[in-house]
Amino acid sequence: MADDFSQSLTPPLSPFAEDSICELIPSQPPCFCCSDTKEDPTGALSTEGYTARGSLKRLLLCLDPAPTEYETDTVECFGFSWVTETALVESTKLLFGLLRQKVYRLETLVQSSSHDFGQAGSLHYEAEDLRQQCVSFLQYVKVFLHRYLEPSSSMDAGQSQSYEELEAQLPSALLEELFGVTLLIGRLKDLPANVQSAFTISNQGKIFSPSWHLLHLHLDIHWSVLEILHLLGQKMQGQVVYALQFVNLTGENMTDTSLFEEHLCSLLCDLTGLAVGKYSKVRPTEALSSHHYLCSCTKELWILLMHLLEHRKKVFHTQSFWDYMNPLLRPLVLGKPAAEQFSGLPTHCQDPLGFTWWLVTHLAMLGQYSRDGTLQNEKHLGDNWTFVEELLKLTCNSKGGLAEEQVRMHAHCCLSLCLLWEPSTIAVSNLWDYYSKNLSSSFTVPWLGMSGVGTLYKSPLALSEQARSCCCPCHLTSPGHIQLYRSASSFHIFLRVLALCLAQDRVGGVPQRQIKGRIYSKFSSKKMQDLSEAGLMNFLLLFLVVARQVELEDVASRAYELLGFLPSNCPPGHRTLVWRGQLSLLLLFQERGLDVGAQASWLANSFNETAKEFYNKTTEVSRRLALWGPLGSYLEGVAEVFETGTSLSQSEEKLLNEGFDWLLPACRLSELNSALGFLQIVLAQLRRVHQHSVHSASTLAWAPVNSNVVKERHLAVAAALWAHFFPFLRSLRLSQTPPAQLADAAAGFTLLAFDLPSSASQDLQPNPVQSIMQCFGWDDMVHPLLVTRYLPHLLQNSELLTSISSDSAGSAQRLSVRAWFRCTIQQHLHKNQDGSDSRTAKALEEQLCELTRLVLRLPEVESILQRAGLKPTAARLEPTSVLEMFVKAVGITYSGLQVLSERSDMVTRALDYIGDILKHIKPSLVSKNQEGVQLAYWAVGCIVKHWSPLLATSKAQQLLFRIVDGLLLPHNLTQQDKALRDSLPLYLQGLSVASSVSQSQGAYLKQQLRSVTRRYLDHFLPASPSMGIIANHPVLLSACEASPTVSGASLRRTILELLCESFLQFKGHAPPPRLASVLMFLSELLRRNSDSDPTLLTLPVPALLRCVMLVNEPQVRKMSTDALQLVVERCSVTSTEGPCDQMINVLRSFVEENEGVYDRQVYSVLETVAVLDPPVVQALIPNLSLSLRNTEYKRGLGKNIAVRSAYRKLLCLLGESGQAELTSLDAD
Repeated sequence: MADDFSQSLTPPLSPFAEDSICELIPSQPPCFCCSDTKEDPTGALSTEGYTARGSLKRLLLCLDPAPTEYETDTVECFGFSWVTETALVESTKLLFGLLRQKVYRLETLVQSSSHDFGQAGSLHYEAEDLRQQCVSFLQYVKVFLHRYLEPSSSMDAGQSQSYEELEAQLPSALLEELFGVTLLIGRLKDLPANVQSAFTISNQGKIFSPSWHLLHLHLDIHWSVLEILHLLGQKMQGQVVYALQFVNLTGENMTDTSLFEEHLCSLLCDLTGLAVGKYSKVRPTEALSSHHYLCSCTKELWILLMHLLEHRKKVFHTQSFWDYMNPLLRPLVLGKPAAEQFSGLPTHCQDPLGFTWWLVTHLAMLGQYSRDGTLQNEKHLGDNWTFVEELLKLTCNSKGGLAEEQVRMHAHCCLSLCLLWEPSTIAVSNLWDYYSKNLSSSFTVPWLGMSGVGTLYKSPLALSEQARSCCCPCHLTSPGHIQLYRSASSFHIFLRVLALCLAQDRVGGVPQRQIKGRIYSKFSSKKMQDLSEAGLMNFLLLFLVVARQVELEDVASRAYELLGFLPSNCPPGHRTLVWRGQLSLLLLFQERGLDVGAQASWLANSFNETAKEFYNKTTEVSRRLALWGPLGSYLEGVAEVFETGTSLSQSEEKLLNEGFDWLLPACRLSELNSALGFLQIVLAQLRRVHQHSVHSASTLAWAPVNSNVVKERHLAVAAALWAHFFPFLRSLRLSQTPPAQLADAAAGFTLLAFDLPSSASQDLQPNPVQSIMQCFGWDDMVHPLLVTRYLPHLLQNSELLTSISSDSAGSAQRLSVRAWFRCTIQQHLHKNQDGSDSRTAKALEEQLCELTRLVLRLPEVESILQRAGLKPTAARLEPTSVLEMFVKAVGITYSGLQVLSERSDMVTRALDYIGDILKHIKPSLVSKNQEGVQLAYWAVGCIVKHWSPLLATSKAQQLLFRIVDGLLLPHNLTQQDKALRDSLPLYLQGLSVASSVSQSQGAYLKQQLRSVTRRYLDHFLPASPSMGIIANHPVLLSACEASPTVSGASLRRTILELLCESFLQFKGHAPPPRLASVLMFLSELLRRNSDSDPTLLTLPVPALLRCVMLVNEPQVRKMSTDALQLVVERCSVTSTEGPCDQMINVLRSFVEENEGVYDRQVYSVLETVAVLDPPVVQALIPNLSLSLRNTEYKRGLGKNIAVRSAYRKLLCLLGESGQAELTSLDAD
């Protein structure tokens, strides 16, 4: 080493130079570093690398590699200072020798390094320093070549050489040293496993192992060798540089170009070998997300090589990057030995073809990186279609027998290349040749499942959307494109490639016509007939994609022509697919604003034939079930056509044809629901589009002319609906099991008639809305389930509600109330036998609540409730509660009217509200559902009670008579006992009022009231007294009130009269039957009411006196005495001016009736009265004394001592009057 220094021409440094140098700390040169890009999702390269630091750009632009560095007189290399301008010339061997020493030292660190974490830091810093010294030296070499090397004639090496001679020999010497460096570091593939493993070391802070530094130093040296050789070639300006000593020693030529080529090919081969190892761990689903490089440094190295080779091609007219890669990959794909310059390529690749596709694709992606290392949407690397087309031929080769999982990955790569480069017509042709032969394949990957790649799309819109997605490929780096392997079959990926190729020539150029011709030529009559369902679906999707990209009419015409080759008796599955495909084409016509008449007519004819077969009674059940597949698909598809249509002015009505006349009557319930659902969609869409067009016409000045045309088209659609659907709906309206959606469809027609009244059929004119509402909502024969679902659709439509409310007669509102009234009464008809709610009953309950809410919003109903001062308070409106409130409101409103005409009009309206109420409740009465029976009796009872003055009028009294005769006085009412017991008070109270206010039939009504009261007094009276039963006797409950009223008193008078006449009459000495129960009833009636009218109170007194007198049974005697006491006390309280005259008269009559027969018993009874009210009995003393004397006189036996003794006992209770009469008796 000392000898080397002694021969150096570099002058020694000044001892004062160190202080001046240390102030200028040079920046670190660029190098490979992946520590800051391990997890960067953007794909950015290291900021310390050759691209980001501008090294590559300066190299290609022939600029100074480090313009701000090495500006001082000396440069430090390997710890020594050298003269900047002469060091490389004078000390070439020495400097490169030091480089080798540092490399050896780093290799020694790798071999001696352990896993001792305590030494990790020191090893890292030492290894990093060694690497930086080597990289800095290589950077100095580049700078020296750029700044100081001048081309000159080469000179032979001699013993004594001047500086000029050494300078002239520098290129040759440098070439030999570079060759030596390549021999020193060897190839990447030959690195020890522990060094190569550094590619996968994760970033643990900033501490790296010596192996990591050594590996990246190798990458730096490999790139720097190519960079220096390129610089050398540039500086020599075309002169060939020979390695003279190498030539002299070996006899073989070595030039700068040959070394560049050799080193480049070795490096490409090694990088490809690393990618082969990476590919062995790549799943097909991860082909685009798994990169071919092991770290970002090898990624950057690929990018550097690409740009360098593309630049050399432009400048030196050498081979491009692909020209190097294709000879490298081609033997690998074909299974042939590699070329000599690419020796060392691994031979253990399990899938060479797939690997090549994968590598070419990822290399093409790297071609998007610019010289400064940023990812751009620009092509910095030319296409490689020639080689890719070779790969396609291998992929599509039938002899290869590749599985779908492989073909799909290849197609995915091909699509990616099409997005990167301009699509290739030849590539598309090759792919189509393959898929045309395999069109009926399912293209599924068994281990991947069917997720996202099902061959049968459920609707025309789904099929159309799939075609649209094929024509709108995702961005290359988007998740949608990267995950396409999972979501699309290889055929679908091919369609994306096809769409890209067709899209690049929108005007029908030669490539486009060629592709279209190739597609058409592959189909024949036999080909079409041999297609499976999957093949037919692929055919349809293919033509949809082509139709989207080229002339729609031409493609659609050709598709229809080819579909015509299918046999007329093709399987229903095929028919389903054909219709879906045709409707998808029709959607495309509609999207582009073209008339669909021709396509719709062709489709309609096919639909008609299938519908006829479906209707035919001779068609087997299994066949009919199979036919529903295409028919149901037709409904779904046509619904989508209408839903996506923005104007419905493109002959869509031809899809609504006479086929529905055959289809609808033959449908089962589930099928009918589907058909009705379809009908609702069409109706709603027609109305929406029509309303939009009307609004547009009113806001745009130029619209009227166009709107007339559009309206004609809308009328045509409406006419088709009225002709082919409405008659069937009307035939179902009286069904006892109406389909759930019948009401919805009928409401749709009603609203359509409201929007387009002229479109309705003639039998509904001139008021189509009212006519349809009569059919489905107001007719008493229509099932409540249908009515309660139908009317809410209309009553919640504010415009329609305003229209029907403007009717001067108000009939529409009244009919709606009547329908609600009927449905409320009949709501329990549809429960199960055990009384539990059936599905129908639950649906009816929900619908009835909604109808109730909307009925309350009717202007006429709101007015009545407002005038009556009533309004619903509950958050959830119970229909029965609202019914009672409404009935009360009508009654209150009627009672508040004073004008005769208004009262008469109110009676008419009230009768309209309830309709034929007895007819409405008849189904409930004959059913076995007790809830229904109770509701029926209760509802009519509410009407009788609250409308009693109204029902007493001449207009309404016939209804009242029918109610009494039909509900209260039939011969057998055992089934209605519970209902009658609960609601009888309502009837009795109402009848009582009606009988008192009726002007023409008052007497008859009173007679009816007495008949009803007598009947149910007897019917519900127990044989033996029971307070529980008596207290809840309906007749008793009807007569009880907190404060007496005239009507209540009238009813109680009637009840008391009937009790006395029919239940308290003695037959001789025999008491009436159930006397105790009757007396208990009487006592409760008197006790529960606070009547003060003596005339009313004294009605039962004769019967009570007779019971006290003749019946000795303790219970009867006690009850009769208690009742008598209650009456006497009440009468005594009310008679403030003396004894009660009514009571005196009753007692006087009692005495006269029993004179001479029950004398002693009479006195005993009077004793009881005397104790309670002595003045009343005192007033009878003259009568009693006269009666006694007359009796004795008639007997002719003188004084009757026993009778006189009883009389004397009574007189003793009567105070002074009694004493005076005793004196008179003693004087007799």
